[in-house]
Amino acid sequence: MTQIIEVADNLARVRERIVGAAVDAGRDPHEITLVAVSKTHPAAAVETALVAGQRDFGENLVEEAWSKFAAPDAPLVEHSEAHLHLIGPIQSRKAALAVACRPVLIHSVDRLKIAHRLDRFAAEAGLALDVLLEVNVSGEESKFGFTPAGLQQDVEALLGLPNLNVSGLMTIPPYDPDPELARPHFAALRALQEDLVRQHGAARWRHLSMGMSHDFEVAIQEGATLVRVGTAIFGTRDSAASAT
Repeated sequence: MTQIIEVADNLARVRERIVGAAVDAGRDPHEITLVAVSKTHPAAAVETALVAGQRDFGENLVEEAWSKFAAPDAPLVEHSEAHLHLIGPIQSRKAALAVACRPVLIHSVDRLKIAHRLDRFAAEAGLALDVLLEVNVSGEESKFGFTPAGLQQDVEALLGLPNLNVSGLMTIPPYDPDPELARPHFAALRALQEDLVRQHGAARWRHLSMGMSHDFEVAIQEGATLVRVGTAIFGTRDSAASAT
């Protein structure tokens, strides 16, 4: 019971912060989806969040997502109200399993090759996958994602894949404890979104997935529609947090 109360309290605080950031930015809080990042946390932690009313959950590793949410014997497979988001990089050899997880959204399509593989396996499964394109706006060598120029080069091919519904963009800025230092990177992603809307229409680019536990309020001020929050909800984990 203590864990359920703690997760519920944490969720309430995060939701209050989301509302406050949206109001400060003159935005409707309902435009923003909270994705509770449950990577490395057990299925029981997800169940406590479900009890507290959370519905969207993010997993980095395809195998972990499968074992928790989608395998026939997965502990959460019967929880149809739990919406799985894949937020980590997808290796080519894991593309079929990613599709088999049936996520509501893949945030991390980071190159044309993986887009083609996801499209192929989605066609074989009779699915249309909603995806975001990950963009490395900071230019960090350690980060995954299209460069802004590379995305512009590949965007026609990406939009032409019949089984992928491109729905927006995602980024992970360089980590810094000062959230204000992430603002230029969030603003750059929003500017890229605006360019793509002008070139290709608004329907494909409605989402911006950006913002983690320490900087999601700044991300909301810069236009985020999806924020990926793990530590502020579930507490610290053993492995380093790279997408929460």
